[in-house]
Amino acid sequence: MYRYDSFDRQFVNERVAHYRAQTERYLAGELAEDEFLQLRLRNGLYVQRLAPMLRVAVPYGTLNATQLRKLAHIARHFDRGYGHLSTRQNVQFNWPLLEEVPDILEALAEVDMHAIQTSGSCIRNVTTDEFAGVAEDEWLDPRPFCELIRQWSTSHPEFDWLPRKFKIAITGARHDRAAIAVHDIGLKVYSEAGEARFDVLVGGGLGRTPVIGEVIRTGLPAEHLLTYLEAIMRVYNRYGRRDNKYKARIKILVRAMTADGFRARVDEEWQHLKDGPSTLTDDEIERMQSHFLPHDYPQAVASDLAEQRLANPAFSRWVEQNVTAHRVPGYAAVTLSTKLTGVPPGDVSDAQMDAVADWADEFGFGEIRISHEQNFVLPDVPQAALLELWNRAVELQLGAANVGLISDIICCPGGDYCSLANAKSIPVAEAIQSALSDLDYQHDLGPIDLNISGCMNACGHHHVGHIGILGVDKKGNEFYQISLGGHSGHGDRPASLGQIVGPSVARDEVVEIIEQILATYVALREENETFLGCFQRTGIEPFKEKIYGTA
Repeated sequence: MYRYDSFDRQFVNERVAHYRAQTERYLAGELAEDEFLQLRLRNGLYVQRLAPMLRVAVPYGTLNATQLRKLAHIARHFDRGYGHLSTRQNVQFNWPLLEEVPDILEALAEVDMHAIQTSGSCIRNVTTDEFAGVAEDEWLDPRPFCELIRQWSTSHPEFDWLPRKFKIAITGARHDRAAIAVHDIGLKVYSEAGEARFDVLVGGGLGRTPVIGEVIRTGLPAEHLLTYLEAIMRVYNRYGRRDNKYKARIKILVRAMTADGFRARVDEEWQHLKDGPSTLTDDEIERMQSHFLPHDYPQAVASDLAEQRLANPAFSRWVEQNVTAHRVPGYAAVTLSTKLTGVPPGDVSDAQMDAVADWADEFGFGEIRISHEQNFVLPDVPQAALLELWNRAVELQLGAANVGLISDIICCPGGDYCSLANAKSIPVAEAIQSALSDLDYQHDLGPIDLNISGCMNACGHHHVGHIGILGVDKKGNEFYQISLGGHSGHGDRPASLGQIVGPSVARDEVVEIIEQILATYVALREENETFLGCFQRTGIEPFKEKIYGTA
């Protein structure tokens, strides 16, 4: 992983000192609320329903054991003993005191972390595949390019005040686990004739107007990556709507211009930038790739994994669901599920964070990933250590064998915390998990993505859930809209947006409707057919008929 140098540390420390002075001025009444607003947002601080919320940047979802221990320390001393893993691969603290945030930022800086550009109308945290660098199906490791984009975009003077927030995702594998089709810019990196190439998608996104991104360029050489991104950003910065925040995202601009019209504008702008100062040299690409070289993997110890699985069905089920094939024989990538019934999805305690950091050191190379699904990933576990790791994970309530199943719910904080939410998300997730707690039934259902958002901002990515749930307000009451058939693009099926089943329903009806949807799937499915495959074959009408009594 990337290691900070003296310039990086100086930059972050100066930002901490700067923000401390801004906070002191605000608390002394020398800065008005609207003046302080953008200053705190640029440092990751929101004011939520009950308390401030601080979003800590975890670039492309990768951190080391020392950093995770520091997050545990912050949870203990500055929060209520836990943090929250977000769908942007970041970590959020829901209860910091505003006056203590500078102290938190100073603590983060001690381990080369920060909260810069985790909010505000700027380029946010660049995200990628949680298995980057170790995935068996990977063409090219995307992390060096994530880091190049991070450095280029941090405090970029031209793009620090965009029309709206801006999100970039990169995948380098056959299976897109980064959901590039629903980002403002999505990048697919691969090798062609021994050189890195990019396919560029623009204008994807969820929220109030969900859109699948459009491909505007294929085969872009790596040397032109930043200049081409700069051309896209300039077009967006110039023509993006600033008069209406609901129409300010780049997806609205691409739709208005059409993909061909937008491409033409970008190409015209690119002519002024191509081969300019932002062009990446071979030396710079190789320098960045040197930070992400494969580990020196010791020869894997012979494993009794097959025998262990036969002897322990619960462990075998966990291996089947939570263990991912590794490119190095004898190793595996392990997903530690945070989705235990009764615990808000993505919430992790300080004790759990400390334990995961210890496991990363003991069973790997001290590296941890955060997935889009709000789980921890240990990317380099010897297969011979899987049983021991599983036993410890079960003790710390991180050993649920449900990754990819319906109880592995993606869920935003919703109305329990967020001031923007129309409805609560966490109680709905808990009710569904409780009703569907039978793991045998979940395994029989097979892979199902169930995503919940508390409002149209879609932080829970409900639009791309196989089953999506959206909280809506009806005259002050919480209701929930159900959609089916969404897909973020991972696997062999292209990305798709969910279709709304029908009128929204009250909270106490949600579980029954989910059960009806699943019963319909079970009745309709063909042999070995997944939920998504069944829905795409049959369409929405059979599900509507089951729920509402009419197609």
